[in-house]
Amino acid sequence: MTRVSDAIDDAHAEGRGVLVGYLPVGFPDLQTSIDAAVALAQNGADILELGPPYSDPVMDGAVIQEATQTALAAGFRTRDLFTAVREITSRVDVPVLVMTYWNMVLQYGVDRYADDLLAAGGAGLITPDITPEAAGDWIAASRRTGLDRVFLAAPTSTDERLDLVVQNSTGFVYTVSTMGITGERAELDAAARTLVERLRARGADHACVGIGISNAEQVRGVLRYADGAIVGTALVRALRDGGLDGLAETTRALAAGTRLRQDTTTDRASDK
Repeated sequence: MTRVSDAIDDAHAEGRGVLVGYLPVGFPDLQTSIDAAVALAQNGADILELGPPYSDPVMDGAVIQEATQTALAAGFRTRDLFTAVREITSRVDVPVLVMTYWNMVLQYGVDRYADDLLAAGGAGLITPDITPEAAGDWIAASRRTGLDRVFLAAPTSTDERLDLVVQNSTGFVYTVSTMGITGERAELDAAARTLVERLRARGADHACVGIGISNAEQVRGVLRYADGAIVGTALVRALRDGGLDGLAETTRALAAGTRLRQDTTTDRASDK
């Protein structure tokens, strides 16, 4: 068991799914991004997902790209990530995952990155652009440090690929709801539910769905079959447009969708 999987199990024991909240580190500035992450945790996010700004964020939509460019222009450096994680984890008792493009880890040094993240109180990494068979150094470092490693599964993934993802992920499998970049969508693809069912059949204990979730009703719908809903763009927009107060209000609204009715809990359990 890990801190992330424990957070999911604790929520289940309370009759809830989990809300995973994403924010870029350094937006609109480093201290505000730290305060924003704390506000997420204090207003209903069960797991925090922090994104270090990257110059070529191929998976991110316009709202997140704009925020990360602002952070880079303000002088963000990788060392600032660990400063942020350290302060956040000193203020709130919520697991902090870092969602990072792999080149940033390689440039910093895989073992050094893992050690510094652990020392800062981080829980692990989400790695969207590296597959398990190419991540041997990270798998070894995460086993040594006890950090979670969260790999992605997509609707187009073969059964063989899902086997690799399930066997090598800890905490949860990041389940991509639709093909494409991050952003809000009026309707989530039905493929997400099918993908979660495929992951369950291949032994996944926990699966959280991301990309396209922007309101409490979508959170509630995802939690009918998945363990968690991952929200990014809606939160970044709330911080951009409404500051910390707007972010707190949006987080509370999203968290309202995590409490499950009895029939929903039964429905999700039947998929496992």
